[in-house]
Amino acid sequence: MDAFDTYQTPLSSRYASKEMAHLFSPANRFYTWRKLWLNLAIAENELGLPIPENAIEQMKNNLELTPEQFEVAAVEEKKRRHDVMAHVHTFGTVAPAAAGIIHLGATSCYVTDNADLIFLRTGLGYLIRSLGVLISRLSAFATQYKDLPTLGFTHFQPAQLTTVGKRATLWIQELLWDLRNIKRVRDDLGFRGVKGTTGTQASFLALFDGDHEKVDQLDRLVTKLSGFEYAYPVTSQTYSRKIDADVLAPLASLGATAHKIATDIRLLANLKEIEEPFESTQIGSSAMAYKRNPMRSERVCSLARHLMVLHQNALMTSSVQWFERTLDDSANRRITLPEAFLTADIVLSTLQNVSEGLVVYPMVIARRISQELPFMATENVIMALVKKGGDRQEAHEKIRVLSHEAAHQVKQLGLENDLIERIRKDPYFDPIKAELDSLLEPSSFIGRAPEQVDAFLKDWVEPALADPEIKDAIVKSKKVELAV
Repeated sequence: MDAFDTYQTPLSSRYASKEMAHLFSPANRFYTWRKLWLNLAIAENELGLPIPENAIEQMKNNLELTPEQFEVAAVEEKKRRHDVMAHVHTFGTVAPAAAGIIHLGATSCYVTDNADLIFLRTGLGYLIRSLGVLISRLSAFATQYKDLPTLGFTHFQPAQLTTVGKRATLWIQELLWDLRNIKRVRDDLGFRGVKGTTGTQASFLALFDGDHEKVDQLDRLVTKLSGFEYAYPVTSQTYSRKIDADVLAPLASLGATAHKIATDIRLLANLKEIEEPFESTQIGSSAMAYKRNPMRSERVCSLARHLMVLHQNALMTSSVQWFERTLDDSANRRITLPEAFLTADIVLSTLQNVSEGLVVYPMVIARRISQELPFMATENVIMALVKKGGDRQEAHEKIRVLSHEAAHQVKQLGLENDLIERIRKDPYFDPIKAELDSLLEPSSFIGRAPEQVDAFLKDWVEPALADPEIKDAIVKSKKVELAV
């Protein structure tokens, strides 16, 4: 092991959920190593190797490390410059009957790699549950505002109307894809199993006197004891680092989704249409007391960028593994993997916090619609005139001239859009003046947005949230919310 291989808890863990922070803590890592050594001993005993029963019993009774054992391990690692062997020795001090058989036939990657796969699978499960809760919160928001017209934007320029709820479904749909991708990679994860120093299982074949079937049984039994359905059929000393790249890919994609959602909220905050939660005593700026900066959404964007680039790190590490392994992956992965999960965890919890307290300002939204809708309604005005017997080309020219005059008022003089008043004053439009108010009703410009929201939530969101794992997470999150 190199000098940087001592496992440290990433700084970001102090801001993550307790379960995710614990998952990547030294206490859980070394507990998992001990559990893996126990599983190996149990399997070897079952297959006939002389592993004393009291050795297994002592191992079972000492899986948790005490503060004193951490100190022993630290001293041993400083002396041996090898974290795994330091912990083999430390485990043996509290399970003396097992001291001679701990790690029997194994290489360091038996505990380090198998533990990492356990952490990856467990961490993905935590993220799946958090994603489900976030989707449920945004779905409630989409339902509440499915009928509220709002100005749509393309190129961040005013476009046809949509609804506040319909816009939220765009966010939810991407989160559903992230949920699908994370579940897929979680369910696809295998176990490294017992493969030996270069993946040939030579040491285990020697232990079992050349009995290939028993070596296969050992691999299968340890895999089962460790809670996995299958082990990768072939490995080198390590499991392929391509697995890390596969795991971090959907997390990076989640980062892109989170960044897009948080950016939309930041832009809407600038428009004063929607704001993230802002506490009564919160300070937006040390100098400008009036400011309500979208700090939580900005934090999401900041962390999401970090999450997105970590995937590149995993790809580079995977690409430079020489033959059966090199050690230049080790220190790198001990930073990259925990950071990816801890960062994703914080991103999701922050987005959940934002989604639970989004503030919508319907009057501001209505005012902005009123400023832009007259231009958008011109086609409706033309069609209404034609239905009354008017000439389309003539009507189009009339509207064009009046629209340019109104645009001059807005852009050059800084006044309100008075296109509709100009239409009301022009005798040419007398046949449809009684219809102008209905032609300008915002709800007539939102198309099927409300129906799309209902159909999307029913056909796509509800089935996803009905998954027992996610349903349980949502129920528990609501209990926590009520307790608070």
